[in-house]
Amino acid sequence: MAGGIYALANQKGGVGKTTTAVNLGACLAEAGERTLLVDLDPQANATAGLGVTAHGGSAYDLLDGASLAAVTQRTGLRNLFIVPSVSDLAGAVVELAQHSTGEAYLAQALAGVSEEFSFVFIDSPPSLGPLTVNALTAADRVIVPVQCEYYALEGLTQLLRSIELIRARLNPRLAVAGILLTMVDARTKLSTQVIAEVRAAFGDLVFETTIPRSVRLAEAPSHGLPITAYDARSSGAAAYFRVAGELAGCR
Repeated sequence: MAGGIYALANQKGGVGKTTTAVNLGACLAEAGERTLLVDLDPQANATAGLGVTAHGGSAYDLLDGASLAAVTQRTGLRNLFIVPSVSDLAGAVVELAQHSTGEAYLAQALAGVSEEFSFVFIDSPPSLGPLTVNALTAADRVIVPVQCEYYALEGLTQLLRSIELIRARLNPRLAVAGILLTMVDARTKLSTQVIAEVRAAFGDLVFETTIPRSVRLAEAPSHGLPITAYDARSSGAAAYFRVAGELAGCR
């Protein structure tokens, strides 16, 4: 099974980064894989979405030199662990920018993580700032969620160029795991057109599975649960299980 460290990245907000990080982590944990979610977004939506509150440490402390073990918490799901976020993490943007090696803090903190966890997912903020650069510098591969909307391709080419720059300058092992189309409404012509355009532009980089627009997916975080625990029979749960299968199979 193909494990490793995966960053979720897109400079646009509302495209499904957190939903994907939480639910892929839950799917793989349910399959028996020890999985860690690192919430690197100061909004802490992934932390709240798993019903966790930060106690004893957070991603802010991780970037400040705390050990991974000291800030990792169990979630309510077997095999799924989290490094929670706090709003103070927003201040780390300034602190990281002041250090000449600030882009490598997370990579240093996650050194040796593969001995403890099969999969690590890093939920990054909706920007290409220092926190996202840290996520990409620490990752083996990056997953790019893209909302299935009219402006889906806007900024995507620039993001992929930024990933190439990070690969060249900071992290030569970084690869694109895939572009994941989210919030797909199969009833609309727009979704069909966007899917066709993205697949035509990026070919095999696009996941075969798409994530449907789903009320159950939207409801789950308010209950502090991933979709696998909130409604395992929903179309959203089935879709994320299929994406997890693509990752596990080295797509």
